[in-house]
Amino acid sequence: MQKLDPDFVRAQFPAFQEPTLRDQAFFENAGGSYVCRYVIWRLHRFYRERKVQPYAPYAASQAGGEEMDQARERLARVLGVATDEVSFGPSTTANTYVLANAFRQMLRGKPGAIVVTDQDHEANSGPWRCLAEDGVEIRVWPIDPETGHLDPDDLKPLLDDKVRLVCFPHCSNVVGEINDVARITRMVHQAGAFVCVDGVSYAPHGLPNVGKLGADIYLFSAYKTYGPHQGVMVIRHRLGDYLPNQGHYFNADALYKRFTPAGPDHAQIAASAGMADYIDALYAHHARAGRDQTARAEVVHEMMRAHEEALLAPLMEYLAGRNDIRIIGPRHAKGRAPTVAVELDRPGEEAATALAAHGIMAGGGDFYAVRALEAMGIDPEKGVLRLSFVHYTTADEVDRLIHALDQVL
Repeated sequence: MQKLDPDFVRAQFPAFQEPTLRDQAFFENAGGSYVCRYVIWRLHRFYRERKVQPYAPYAASQAGGEEMDQARERLARVLGVATDEVSFGPSTTANTYVLANAFRQMLRGKPGAIVVTDQDHEANSGPWRCLAEDGVEIRVWPIDPETGHLDPDDLKPLLDDKVRLVCFPHCSNVVGEINDVARITRMVHQAGAFVCVDGVSYAPHGLPNVGKLGADIYLFSAYKTYGPHQGVMVIRHRLGDYLPNQGHYFNADALYKRFTPAGPDHAQIAASAGMADYIDALYAHHARAGRDQTARAEVVHEMMRAHEEALLAPLMEYLAGRNDIRIIGPRHAKGRAPTVAVELDRPGEEAATALAAHGIMAGGGDFYAVRALEAMGIDPEKGVLRLSFVHYTTADEVDRLIHALDQVL
């Protein structure tokens, strides 16, 4: 497999040419990534040339509608699913609340249980837990209080014929460990239930082939994946056609409209095609050979992960060598995303503030993972220091981070 070319990658992101950011090393990518130039171009063009109601019988409108359709079609191919199985919403949290309401209606007056974890960001836990108010039984798949690990063997006793849905993260935004989505999904399907996977903290490290993973619902945020502020939602036909419609009644026959009750942001949907443009550009630069879009995305995914693991290894080695911090999640690079939270002897935000003086942009706090921190005995008020990066980060920036940590800690 060819190694990722950092110079080419960074040339695709205008932020790296911005004078105000030039001396800053960005390590809070889990809170939102830089935007690639293809998304910016598409958004700019839409607002300049096509900011009209789409799908009307005049040129500007038709062009706008075509761009929106193209975004859905191309992202669907990247994700290995059917075009109408991809829909957009204002955010992943909003999308999850819409889905939770659909399950609320489906389970009304019927016996049913939903499994959630305490490893999740609140977006894939809170909306489902709220269904307890309507009599839905909520079961918690617990994490290991020391490591934050989510053990599939601990899920087995929770699965019976009452369970309708299991919600879990592809990767936690504080634990960082990559969960085996395909294995867990097979377990849940064998028990006769559906799965909802929060991919927000994994997708920035390579958009996965959701079709191969088998998930019934897969959610992620475009603004953390080099794109605009949109929530992207995959709902497979097997579940989407079964759940009650949440959109206008006359849109009930269109799967991609069934769970979009509000008018979509036309410009941001159109700009989301820029994420697929970027994946294609990376593939063309490194591989220079044809394949279908799904296969190209898988190659790019592998290159991103290999690059990130290589950069993560020295950071994890450095952190594991300190006796004054607690690493949340795996202590090695293999099997985890480059989202590394550490508990310190001081509030995480205080340490992030100190790092900022060294040109390191990092974050501190609870990151909406309050339940995960509490389950591991960490005071959410104190929080953690979170260091997160993606494939456009360089080895020099990681070295700079380690040096800054050495001074601050």
